[in-house]
This record gives sequence, C-alpha cells and structure tokens, in this order.
Amino acid sequence: MSVATTSEPAAVDLLPDRRRLGLRLALVAVVLGGLVIAIASLPGLGEVRDRLADATPGWLVAALALQLGSCLAFVVAFRGVYCRRMPWKLSYDLAMAAQGTNALLPAGGASGLALGGWALTRAGMPTDHAARRTVALYVLTSSVNFVTAALAGGLLALGILSGSASLGLTAGPAALAVLTMAAALRLPRVLPAGRTRESGGHLARLIASASTALAGGIEDARGLVRSRNPLAIGGSIAYMAFDLAALGAAFAAIGDVPPIGVLMLAYVLGQLGGLIPLPGGVGGADGGLIAAFVLFGTPLGAAAAAVLAYRAFQLGLPALLGAVAVIRLPGVLRRAEDIGGLVADLPAAAPSDERAAVFPPVGSPAPAFSAQAA
Repeated sequence: MSVATTSEPAAVDLLPDRRRLGLRLALVAVVLGGLVIAIASLPGLGEVRDRLADATPGWLVAALALQLGSCLAFVVAFRGVYCRRMPWKLSYDLAMAAQGTNALLPAGGASGLALGGWALTRAGMPTDHAARRTVALYVLTSSVNFVTAALAGGLLALGILSGSASLGLTAGPAALAVLTMAAALRLPRVLPAGRTRESGGHLARLIASASTALAGGIEDARGLVRSRNPLAIGGSIAYMAFDLAALGAAFAAIGDVPPIGVLMLAYVLGQLGGLIPLPGGVGGADGGLIAAFVLFGTPLGAAAAAVLAYRAFQLGLPALLGAVAVIRLPGVLRRAEDIGGLVADLPAAAPSDERAAVFPPVGSPAPAFSAQAA
C-alpha cells in the first residue's frame, strides 16, 4: 500500500526541483572548471600541476572506490539510526538524496539530514521520531570526527604518533574536542525539553519543539551507542574512515603521504572549512584542508594537489549519485510502503526515571520509541 503524502506545496518547499538541482550542478561545475583553469594557467602553481600530472592512476582509482565506500557507509548509518527494519532500497534512496543535498546545498551537513528526516515523515514515520533521529544521526556522525580529533591530537601531543607540530596544534584541538563532546552530552539536562508553552507564541513553541528534538536526539544517540547498534555505530565510523582513507589514497597518488596522526588531525580540522555555505563547500573545504596540512608541515604543492584530487571525488560522486536520488525521490515516496508500522511494531523499552522526567509521554496516538529498539 502506498503512503498518503501531504500536500504538494509542502513538498516543493523542501525538495529541490529539477531546475534548481540543474542550476546547482551547473554552478558546482563552473566553480570546479574555474579551479581547473586556474591550476592549468596561473603562475606559481607549476608544482601542483606537475604533481597532478604525475599522479599514480591506481591510487586515484582507489580514492574513488573508497569514496564510494563512504557514501554506502552513510546509507548503513542512516538505516541503523532511523529504523533497522527499513527496506535497504528505500534507505539507499533517502540517504543518497541527503548526501546529494549536502553537496549541492551545503549547510554543515544539516540540509541533507533535514531532507532525509522530512522524506521519512512523508513515508509514514512519526514526526517526533524522525526529528529526534535526525539529530541523533548528526550527533553520531559528527562525534566520530570529534573522537578522531581527541585521539590524534592527544597521541601527537604525547609523541606516540609521529608529526612535527606545537602543543597548540595538537593538544589544543584534542582538548576542545573533549570539551565539546562533554558539553553536548550535558545539553539534554539544560535544554527546556518537553516544557511546552501552551500560552506562548509561535516562536516560543518553535523553540520548545526544537529544544525537545535536540535533547531527545542526543539522548537517542547515546542510547544507540549503549545498545551497540551495529549499523548506526559501524556505519558512522566507516562513513568517516572511508573518506579519510580516500584522502590518504589521494596523497599516495601524488607520492607524499603525511604521518597517520597528521593525516587524521589535519583532516578533521580542515573539514571545518566546509561549514562555509558555498556550493559543495568549494573553496571553504579545499582551503581549510590545504591550510591544515600546511600548518602540520606538509609541503604546499603536495597538500594542494592531494586535496584537489580528493575533493574531485568527495564532491563529485555524492553530487552525481545524490542528484539522481533527489530527482527520483518524489516517485520513490509515492511507491514507498508505510514505514510507520515498522517503527511502531518495535518493542519499546521502559525509560529511566530521569529520561521520563525530561521527555514525558505526549498525549498523542504516536507510540513511544526507544533508541535500543529502533
């Protein structure tokens, strides 16, 4: 039985149409084309041109394959977080559409996850569950980066991993990563989750709803880890690990691989440039990664050549596969079976007293969910 969808205007508000996607793809192509022309013609970039021209084809193919593995790992994490009973084909379509949206409409990863959560509500998933799990997926995938920064920075600072960098560039990011994770874990206790304001205005209710989803999503992410959900945990780790390995393969292709600790920490720090809302993060992510590697002692020519080769795959593959998935998404949702029942039929564990106090039962027909069950 097909899912009954909401009105078409709501779909148009969030789902990019083909014209908008075409314009975004064209813009990304123009920007990438401009970079290619600049590399090929501007003076002072001779070393970058030489390194790219001499890149080992086998390692470039490996980088492409590893990037595909990263895309598929996100599909695994997506299914594991939202619902492990979701059909794999639907999981692929929705997760790939989310990745394509992140590549074409970047907003620090939030735009794609918002689209994925919205699409699941169109397929029958209760809005409360979709909102919380959207936050949980963002928290899980982001936490892998923070853990990597803490481990790599700490091990570099202690001299266990090789790499020439000051304590400020090693212990500093490690400490900030630990503090950020600790602060995120405490958010559910300080946010006004569950405290709805019946008499408040629209903004007050919106803030209360967002606070509830944020706090609930963090709690769900913790529950998914505590329950050892293999898809959510393994997919989130593999999503970053394959992407990091693709960058390492790009460095191997140009013949100058940084030490593993430097590769890990510079990768995490450089990705912060992708938070700048540019098409595909072009310029922000590239510049951030190149700058990070140069700060850790990698020659500029090697860093620039490897990062540009890596970004061609990291941006191009999700953009192409994701654009196809987004175009197909309306038809996919029309044909999708109602997955609300898949979630509702899962056994719900009794929440702890603290959790019940923060998230009291809502007087609605929507069932209660547990991170472990779903």
